[in-house]
Amino acid sequence: MNDGSIQAWEKVASQAAADYYIFRARRDKSRSPRTGRVHDVVVLESPDWVNIVAVTPDERVLLVRQYRHGTEEITLEIPGGMVDAGEPPETAAKRELKEETGYEAERWHYLGQVKPNPAFMDNRCHTFLALDAVQTGPPSFDGSEDIEVLTADLNQVSDMVQDGRIANSLVVAAFYHLDHYNNVSITATGSSI
Repeated sequence: MNDGSIQAWEKVASQAAADYYIFRARRDKSRSPRTGRVHDVVVLESPDWVNIVAVTPDERVLLVRQYRHGTEEITLEIPGGMVDAGEPPETAAKRELKEETGYEAERWHYLGQVKPNPAFMDNRCHTFLALDAVQTGPPSFDGSEDIEVLTADLNQVSDMVQDGRIANSLVVAAFYHLDHYNNVSITATGSSI
């Protein structure tokens, strides 16, 4: 997509700044190819993340409600979390679904990925579709999680995004990927979830 007028910046120096467990801050000095000037930039190094659109046999989607410190509010999202070092994203998705909801699924599809904020973050968020999700046990939250699990009619998700009940950009992107997957599935097979 680059027509050649925009060029990559040259990183001339890099230094670790701070480690906050869920991300590390790094200070870089990078040279502008347009001006030749060196600028200070901050990059947040973060593990990749996963989001799971889990659909039950009766076509209800699993949602989680939890408090978010950044916006200081309770949000409506889908299950998700960090990919552990060396862990494949699909394995992380299966683990996070079980930990946060107590649900498991046999049928999994990779829907796609987004880069949460490439302006200052270096990670990706992978989205998976888990079909025929069934509860096999209780959730097993970590010490900092306080999550309410609920289900909603899959056909109501668009309204939830439109009226702001679902406002997390990564969750909206996950449902965009699901919509694209459904459109491709309908075209290819004549049916969808």
